[in-house]
Amino acid sequence: MPAIGVLTLELELAQARSLKDKRHWVRGLKDRLRNGFNLAVAEIDDQNLLNRSVVAAVTISSSRANAAKVLEAAEEAAALFLGPALVAATVNWLE
Repeated sequence: MPAIGVLTLELELAQARSLKDKRHWVRGLKDRLRNGFNLAVAEIDDQNLLNRSVVAAVTISSSRANAAKVLEAAEEAAALFLGPALVAATVNWLE
């Protein structure tokens, strides 16, 4: 049975001085996750707030174990890119 996993990343971008600064960080994260892990990625909340954002990344796989590996690696890459700006990460499964 296919597994669909959703990685939700909550960001607090204290260094962003404008929406353009915020967009730089969010776009950089989205590009890294898309290109590095072949995930579907979107900013899903707090689009109009200057220092906060919620980004979701989705994968589908033939096994839950494989999907979990991909999402775990994506979370690690996000943490390396964002540093302390990544305040929370959660994984949910769609059945």
